[in-house]
Amino acid sequence: MGSWEPALDAAGVHDPGLRAQYGRQRHQVTEYKREMAAAAGLLLPYAMIPHVIAAAAFMHRTDTLQDSGPLADRRTSSARWEREVSKSLATGHSDNPELRPLLNSIVSHPVLRDRVADYLAAAATDLDFTGFDTEDDYQRYVDGYSLPAFMVVAALLGPDGDQSAYRSACRTFIDASQRLDFVNDLAEDLADGRLTIPVRTLEEHGVTRADLEQARPLPGVLTLLTDQLDQVDRTLADAEAVVDLVPAGHQPLLRCIIGIDKLTSTAARSAGTALLHHPAGTPKLPALRLLARQYLRARRHRN
Repeated sequence: MGSWEPALDAAGVHDPGLRAQYGRQRHQVTEYKREMAAAAGLLLPYAMIPHVIAAAAFMHRTDTLQDSGPLADRRTSSARWEREVSKSLATGHSDNPELRPLLNSIVSHPVLRDRVADYLAAAATDLDFTGFDTEDDYQRYVDGYSLPAFMVVAALLGPDGDQSAYRSACRTFIDASQRLDFVNDLAEDLADGRLTIPVRTLEEHGVTRADLEQARPLPGVLTLLTDQLDQVDRTLADAEAVVDLVPAGHQPLLRCIIGIDKLTSTAARSAGTALLHHPAGTPKLPALRLLARQYLRARRHRN
């Protein structure tokens, strides 16, 4: 049985049909983001696990609709999904098994409702995204898309009541995490027609888009990537302040999330211009050690 059934009990999910729907979403999240599902299951208080799974599954469903098929089809399916979710949020009811767990979690954690609505309103931004001209454009993307997306799950981990200071700290973290993703996934994004490092930043380093697309291991390219990762590391260091803003039982997961990004940044730095061919993987053994350390902390808060 493991911890899943006790987690459903602790979260107050007793209806057999709803338990099964939460279970299917747990399977979905595990399939597309195994590390996140494992960390949540090991590090969070039991009562929070199903709600985080429901929020993550909603994000995955929304992302899938945006990323699958020709652009015109993605626009149509995303608009249809937005209407369905908006109606469900307004009525508090849906027959869609992909939405019922989310609506139930909103009853338990009302803060989730507005964060879902924010993300839904922002999601269309990513359909038209092809890159940035300036650093300011990147920062607007973080505000307009990355932060609303992150807050769907992060709001569940934050303090009760006013989350203004917490949201600001989350913004610092997601600035670092999004930049890391863009640097580490540079080769894949370029193959999809997206240049995720600002054009002006390339120009400042004497680098062209063609240099990146053709994977030229030039000194300027290495300096460009290193400077981006330096920004990531500085911002991640600032983001550690977010841990002190959440309940003690949620701190191990946030420490783990930040720690994984630190490990990934180190791996990306070691890869250097090889990032023009493929992303750097998070080193498994250090990641397992990090998870083990945070698991020992989390055991004190398990209920």
